Amino acid sequence: MANVSSSNGLEKRPKLRFPGFDEPWKPIAFGDLVHEYSDRTKEEDEDTLLSAAIEGMFLNTELFGHQRGSSNKGYKKIKYGTMVLSTQNLHLGNANVNQRFEHGMVSPAYKTYDITGCSVDLIAQWIKSDAAKRFFYNATTVGASVCRRNVEWDTLYEQSLYLPCRDEQEKVAKFLGLLSNRINKQQQFVSALKKYKRGVVRSLLSPEDCKLKNTQWSRDTIGNLGSFIKGAPLSKADISKTGTPFILYGELYTTYHEVITSVVRKTEAEVDSVYRSIVGDVLIPTSGETPEEISTASCVMLPGVILAGDLNIFRSSKVDGRIMSYILNHIVNGSIARVAQGKSVVHVQASEISKIEISYPDPETQNRIIKVLEAISSRVESCEKELDNLTKLRSSLMQQLFI
Repeated sequence: MANVSSSNGLEKRPKLRFPGFDEPWKPIAFGDLVHEYSDRTKEEDEDTLLSAAIEGMFLNTELFGHQRGSSNKGYKKIKYGTMVLSTQNLHLGNANVNQRFEHGMVSPAYKTYDITGCSVDLIAQWIKSDAAKRFFYNATTVGASVCRRNVEWDTLYEQSLYLPCRDEQEKVAKFLGLLSNRINKQQQFVSALKKYKRGVVRSLLSPEDCKLKNTQWSRDTIGNLGSFIKGAPLSKADISKTGTPFILYGELYTTYHEVITSVVRKTEAEVDSVYRSIVGDVLIPTSGETPEEISTASCVMLPGVILAGDLNIFRSSKVDGRIMSYILNHIVNGSIARVAQGKSVVHVQASEISKIEISYPDPETQNRIIKVLEAISSRVESCEKELDNLTKLRSSLMQQLFI
């Protein structure tokens, strides 16, 4: 592929092209590329119920865990290659070309289209690009609230996107398709590796399953094994480019795993020394969106990190913090979820966590288990980094391959 000029007067060309192609891309009205259809189901449960999300097409049960609604009679039928547009979240990027399922049905709230004026595979790639997100956003206007926007369908159909000749369409689609397949396989590998890790944790930290020789098990409440303190009264507003390493409770959900060995944030705020980490501190969020989400923990293996926000900070001299983190995440996570309280936002108090009983091995066995889990965790993190790099590569290429 070669870098080329992106435009020449009224002519448009992408920044990156395959050899042998130099003709400018031509504008085509979106309405000329698609044909809306609305083939409806006539019976209940006539086909597999699907949902479209920003991330792609899913079984309804994958997103919601249950069949939504009391009736699906009259839902829209879709097939492989159908374009599915959300009428509510199109401005956020909820647009898809179904290439996961041979057929299915979706809510009538979606608009469904046959792609008729170009390569289906190319549009399937384009629709997840930044260019497509801008394209759809430009066809929306401010809605009834700040977070809602209305789709102006006539405007959308009249808008033009730039496309190359059919041969170049196929080349771009094939190339990006291969890269997408590589990313999908990496995602599957990471998921399988995480599942394997969960199984190893449960087998090593459950007395009834652990096969390590000469292991001595003890059992006690978490409260008898250490003490809790709250996080410092700081927030996102205290993040800065320089200063002291800094962890906010929300990052336990988005950034960190069971063991923290490096910190991504800093702050110049000054706090009491009690809010600075001691190696082995275990962090448990005090609030979250669901009971399952809140039953997570991370062990900080760095001294002096400022620990802030809605955090329960657990300190123990009897159980290694890394072992405690794995136990909280994988062995007694269900017990934490059961003591969480609230509806739209759930909370868990240190006093409730303190009552939970855990089994833990002797110090020598703890060290043996940590070595095994560190090796697996290192492999998981390496594979996740590779996945992140592949995703960023695809994003960068799509910015250059599309106009």
